Amino acid sequence: MKMDSDLLHSPAVGLAEEEEADMNDWKLPLAFMKKRHSEKIEGSKALAQSWRMKDRMKTVSVALVLCLNVGVDPPDVVKTSPCARLECWIDPLSMSPQKALETIGANLQKQYENWQPRARYKQSLDPTVDEVKKLCTSLRRNAKEERVLFHYNGHGVPRPTVNGEIWVFNKNYTQYIPLSIYDLQTWMGSPSIFVYDCSNAGIIVKSFKQFALQREQELEVAAINPSHPLAQMPLPPSMKNCIQLAACEASELLPMNPDLPADLFTSCLTTPIKIALRWFCMQKSAKLVPGVTLDLIEKIPGRLNDRRTPLGELNWIFTAITDTIAWNVLPRDLFQKLFRQDLLVASLFRNFLLAERIMRSYNCTPVSSPRLPPTYMHAMWQAWDLAVDICLSQLPTIIEEGTAFRHSPFFAEQLTAFQVWLTMGVENRNPPEQLPIVLQVLLSQVHRLRALDLLGRFLDLGPWAVSLALSVGIFPYVLKLLQSSARELRPLLVFIWAKILAVDSSCQADLVKDNGHKYFLSVLADSYMPAEHRTMAVFILAVIVNSYNTGQEACLQGNLIANCLEQLSDPHPLLRQWVAICLGRIWQNFDPARWCGVRDSAHEKLYTLLSDPIPEVRCAAVFALGTFVGNSAERTDHSTTIDHNVAMMLAQLINDGSPVVRKELVVALSHLVVQYESNFCTVALQFIEEEKNYTVPSPANTAEPGNLTPVRDSPAIPRLRSVNSYTNIRAATTARNLNKSLQNLNLNEEGGPAAFSPGNLSTSSSASSTLGSPDNDEYILSFETIDKMRRVSSYSSLNSLIGVSFNSVYTQIWRVLLHLAADPFPEVSDLAMKVLNSIAYKATMNARPQRILDSGSLTQSAPASPTSKGTHIHQAGGSPPMPSTSSSSLTNEVPKPPAREQTSTRPPYTPTLGGQAPHSHQFPRTRKMFDKGPEQAGEDGDEPGGHRNYISAALQTGLCDWSAKYFAQPVMKIPEEHDLESQVRMERQWRFLRNTRVRRQSRGITQRGVSRLDDQIFINRNPGVPSVVKFHPFNTCIAVADKDSICFWDWEKGERLDYFYNGNPRYTRITAMEYLNGHDCSLLLTATDDGALRIWKNFADQKNPEMVTAWQGLSDMLPTTRGAGMVVDWEQETGLLMTSGDVRVIRIWDTDREMKVQDIPTGADSCVTSLSCDSQRSLIVAGLGDGSVRVFDRRMGPNECRVMTYREHGAWVVKAHLQKETDGHIISVSVNGDVRFFEPRTPDSINVLQTVKGLTALDIHPQANLFACGSMNQFIAVYNANGDVISNIKYYDGFMGQRIGAISCLAFHPYWPHLAVGSNDYYMSIYSAEKRLR
Repeated sequence: MKMDSDLLHSPAVGLAEEEEADMNDWKLPLAFMKKRHSEKIEGSKALAQSWRMKDRMKTVSVALVLCLNVGVDPPDVVKTSPCARLECWIDPLSMSPQKALETIGANLQKQYENWQPRARYKQSLDPTVDEVKKLCTSLRRNAKEERVLFHYNGHGVPRPTVNGEIWVFNKNYTQYIPLSIYDLQTWMGSPSIFVYDCSNAGIIVKSFKQFALQREQELEVAAINPSHPLAQMPLPPSMKNCIQLAACEASELLPMNPDLPADLFTSCLTTPIKIALRWFCMQKSAKLVPGVTLDLIEKIPGRLNDRRTPLGELNWIFTAITDTIAWNVLPRDLFQKLFRQDLLVASLFRNFLLAERIMRSYNCTPVSSPRLPPTYMHAMWQAWDLAVDICLSQLPTIIEEGTAFRHSPFFAEQLTAFQVWLTMGVENRNPPEQLPIVLQVLLSQVHRLRALDLLGRFLDLGPWAVSLALSVGIFPYVLKLLQSSARELRPLLVFIWAKILAVDSSCQADLVKDNGHKYFLSVLADSYMPAEHRTMAVFILAVIVNSYNTGQEACLQGNLIANCLEQLSDPHPLLRQWVAICLGRIWQNFDPARWCGVRDSAHEKLYTLLSDPIPEVRCAAVFALGTFVGNSAERTDHSTTIDHNVAMMLAQLINDGSPVVRKELVVALSHLVVQYESNFCTVALQFIEEEKNYTVPSPANTAEPGNLTPVRDSPAIPRLRSVNSYTNIRAATTARNLNKSLQNLNLNEEGGPAAFSPGNLSTSSSASSTLGSPDNDEYILSFETIDKMRRVSSYSSLNSLIGVSFNSVYTQIWRVLLHLAADPFPEVSDLAMKVLNSIAYKATMNARPQRILDSGSLTQSAPASPTSKGTHIHQAGGSPPMPSTSSSSLTNEVPKPPAREQTSTRPPYTPTLGGQAPHSHQFPRTRKMFDKGPEQAGEDGDEPGGHRNYISAALQTGLCDWSAKYFAQPVMKIPEEHDLESQVRMERQWRFLRNTRVRRQSRGITQRGVSRLDDQIFINRNPGVPSVVKFHPFNTCIAVADKDSICFWDWEKGERLDYFYNGNPRYTRITAMEYLNGHDCSLLLTATDDGALRIWKNFADQKNPEMVTAWQGLSDMLPTTRGAGMVVDWEQETGLLMTSGDVRVIRIWDTDREMKVQDIPTGADSCVTSLSCDSQRSLIVAGLGDGSVRVFDRRMGPNECRVMTYREHGAWVVKAHLQKETDGHIISVSVNGDVRFFEPRTPDSINVLQTVKGLTALDIHPQANLFACGSMNQFIAVYNANGDVISNIKYYDGFMGQRIGAISCLAFHPYWPHLAVGSNDYYMSIYSAEKRLR
């Protein structure tokens, strides 16, 4: 036996256990850690999209001006011999001068037509100044706002002058005549592009800029001083949009190498492949390619625009390479302007990059304006040389033997380079160079699949990647591909489009215009498609129909609604969510779709999703049903019935566990309220009346009225920390008296008794505190009033409602909204307060002119009609004479302020401007209240509409935009918590090691046995009387709750870490706390005796505490001072939360689904005082107020799940504890101090111990078999398992031996032998086993 116990403590065994514990921590599920808990529910900030071309342009006219004067050399150029002679690949001396000139002109036109076949070409051969002027002005006239190209070849005239002139001829070619660039600018206008092929061409570019500047200054002068002579002249065109390409710098001559054409620059710009190949052959390296001669190059087979032929493939590669160089070197906006705006300009600039490379090798530097960075050394040119090499090396055999042409590996290799960038790279780095090539590859069927796959992976990196791809110009390509019927492209295209639309939803219009939506409709309808691809398709469709009428019509015709309804029950939750959102958006303000939905019983099919296990899906279903009832078209009885049905279905979600769902619910109900505003106004008035005349039986009445802050009787009240989620925290505001409910509704102008005075009116009637408009922070209905109304409506029978049937839908929905206005989650209650106040405001404003508001005035029941018709309410006896009819319309007869007040800057329906008095005060005393005056007679219809917009515009939850963020974020990347190297993972590992250490060390102590427990290791005065204490299982933090706030202490250092307000109403108190995810990222759950549960994060550290979620765990709990309040027990392994208290059920919540999974009836008539559960055995033990201890097996049905009832205690059970081991016992203790041990399978107790009488608190140590009793009589007794007292604690240490106060609460640490005690004298102390044991 000795050996066994030694073995138990040997290191090897200890290690195995340690690892085991670690593994268990890794396996434990985490509660409330999903994205919806950690993020704000809102869309991402839209990136400013600059990829769309603001102004696509075309070059529509081209002037070809050739000054060659064949046979006569200009005087200022000394030519070499031999010299470069070819112009447009023609030798001018091989035919007569005139014929040569015409042939060269015709050839140049053909060369340009390859790039822009549709333009108007005009040649001007050896012209005079007048001919140039006529040509330019006529082209500009025809081109209007489009671009004109001016090509100038000055090889037969002198070089340009420093004064900014180029040369042409006189009529009989005896003189050279100068032509000023200034005049040329005037004739050409803007936008234009100029190509200068002549020596010293850079001079022209400089002069052009100077003249342009001069023009700008003239324009400014004329603008400032209209009498200036310049102002009388026609304004000169601005030259900002002009582009220039010049063959060389101002001081350079064109190369004269006889192997090159004379117009080398023009050849590079218009026949790039031909000149590039010739130049390649002239390099020394060409000797490495055997058998290639200049003659052979002429014979390359194929056409430039056929990508399958050698020549076409080279042209395609050349385009890809030059595009890529430009994209990588140029600033983005310049790239867009030069390479994406105009096809001809883009081609010329791509070819200009080649000109720079070739001409620099002959000491010539081509110049452009706007200037480009040098590109001639870019690495991509080596890829071009290789492609040319591979192509030319095949030539001899292709031409001589007719062998087949092998395609270039260029594109495959570039895709591989892109792939390497994707797989190897880090997050923050330069964009991949190959992106423009991927774009080119989409044109080829061979590589298309791979290119789309890589493009998808690139877009998945995040919104920046999408923006980058759009700026390269990917959009038209992927739009065109939607016309392809290839099935294998479907998943890729759907993925790519989902990424694009998640970042830039404005593409919806382009898709509908090109019928792209049909593609996604067919993907959605295709049941063989995997769910994730159908999800993306339905997301894309949801973007297409989002607030876009054309899209809604197109998708309605494409049968989107039927398609969506079929997939509502798909097992994939994200698909269900987006199908619902898509439905909600297609019928949002689009009636034909709503009726189509009605015909397909869409609303009934959506009902099933209201109980979906995934909160986001429930949310989406609520959204869809909300927009379904929110359509503002005319109502028929049929549609009203449907609205009522939907409303009653939605009302069942009132106690949903997820605040996201309840927020969406408020918005959905607000749509209904807007539709049936008049009916709700009637209900609101009745409730306001009812609330006035009824006092609520609740402890709230005893509390002080105005002040909601927790009042302490201790001298120094520590300042509560502000809490993020309570931006307008309802309770901790003394500054604003919340009782300003319905002030100043004194309709009696003479100051007689007011007809309308709800219960807790403040007496102030100064103009400044008049009725607040719904968007003020002072509501008509304060939180207090609404809370009281809510409780009135559940106590009183409300039979006094005259004119509105007690259970009408409107009454029910009003009750639901009242309930939501008291929601424990602030965002939900704020939204509901907005809706309620909006209606209360309308109702009281509308009721105001009818001086008498007794029940008699509401004899007629309100018809279910839309707002604009108004509800007719018969006037009671003393109504003032009416100008039109005898019955006043409740909605329309609102006295209006004078017309000048109705400015557009005011939000619709805001009665107070900067503290003015309400409407009635703006009327002269003598005038009758109902007399609108002739000028305002036509306005009745518009007011409800204006207000309608106010409420619906203000109420949105951001759920859809937040859900769309999923598609913008990377989905292929491994999440951080699964990445073994990530910080999140390291921190988690550290916490789990700490947990193991705590478990191991504490086990060492408890196994040795604890012989006494009275060493006081901590004492401090708590800000409030401690009511619940809870140790954190693994760190040195303890949470102490008083009535409505929570204080955190570090018991090792003895310092206070945090103190914040829990947010519960003042007549409630905190009765239970639990740490969730204690082993990892801890959250704190607090339960209050009104049945509300709140969950907090970021406490006890430097950040502000934030509410993660909150919900009504138990409804119908009546807060009383004597009850058990709410008791909870938490099961981390299953994520289940057991709740009970002053109710007759045990309610089980699944925190993963955030919904109630089970109600177990207790079968008793008294409250539940203690809960304890064991997940292994699925058992729940409840101690009750009548002394019984009941055992439930939650696997069984509600009628047979109570498997055992023990009735041995004679009084209130203080604690019932179920030990967690497989054969663990039940230990229960009553106020009489009898401790009983039960074995769950036997009907009688197996052991009884007697402890102190008058027990107020008790806890049982789960590991050490100790229990501690706290008594009214100001002492604590600690017992061991045999019932022996090991410690009696009566006095505080050191504190002059002060006597302990009456014990209010106590708790053991789950592992260490520590006991925390809170007493009524505000002190919080912790006792431990002897110091040396720690």
